[in-house]
Amino acid sequence: MIKYIKPILVVVAVSLLSFTACKDESTKEKPETAMRSEVIAEPKPPKKILSEDFKDYWYNGEAEITSYKLEQARYGEIKDGTSVLIFVTEDFLPKEQVKANHYNASNIPVLKLNMTKNFNTGIYPYSIMQSTFFPVSNNQHAIKISASIQEWCGQVYTQLNNRESFEIMSHSYFEGEADNTFSLEKNWTENELWVKLRIDPKSLPVGDITIIPSIESARLNHDELKAYKATAILKEDSYTINYHELRRTLQIEFNSKFPYEILGWTETTTTGKGPSEKTLTTKATKLESLKTDYWNKKSNADLSLRTDLKLQ
Repeated sequence: MIKYIKPILVVVAVSLLSFTACKDESTKEKPETAMRSEVIAEPKPPKKILSEDFKDYWYNGEAEITSYKLEQARYGEIKDGTSVLIFVTEDFLPKEQVKANHYNASNIPVLKLNMTKNFNTGIYPYSIMQSTFFPVSNNQHAIKISASIQEWCGQVYTQLNNRESFEIMSHSYFEGEADNTFSLEKNWTENELWVKLRIDPKSLPVGDITIIPSIESARLNHDELKAYKATAILKEDSYTINYHELRRTLQIEFNSKFPYEILGWTETTTTGKGPSEKTLTTKATKLESLKTDYWNKKSNADLSLRTDLKLQ
């Protein structure tokens, strides 16, 4: 049974425990100049009251790292690779929208997801990373989402900041994309739903929704980054999003019991028409998982942890 405590105590306890992760000792304390309401002005339902299980698991000074065998669809073929999901709690500055290195009552406790993919396309490698910063209160959209893709042709970077609207900054080496800044109305984002699932799967949106696809998929498929109509289905151990216009379906499989570990996912995309139509499915299957303060595992002696994760 969930134990209810005063919300103020939850925010203070969460904030004090979040400074163990990736702390930059060289950064000096800066005064906080803006409150959350000045940055994210949107109607919000009540904050989720954090359970003792949640606090024990996510606020013990460690991150959760899970590795996956990756079969990535790219250039009309399936490429073998690896993916890693890193979940960790942090305090976030509401105005600058970066990690806070010092406690302040206006900080926003978030559950961060760093999602990486590495695979080869013939002679050259691909490296993809997406970062999502989602409030543990589970009552608003992600505060910030970013994604970068590097390969031998070049690199691209996109960042979404949640302010009065979704503010987008995008850079690319492709003609017609180059450097762009624009805004979008607030909608569900695919990136944030991966984190929302870890907090409470029952809070995921279902039925007919409008949703902004992941920055990674928009980049790889050269789709316009905007909200699309989709249908979302939640089952006991899976969550599926079907993008009708994009002819793309994402299914995330997870453990139905807390802490709702992500066991794998599939992403099916259809391209072309008629004789040239082709459907390919990206698949990720869980390998290993561990809890550790990885930011303190920087020596050669710690390379064995990569072996434990089957990443060597």
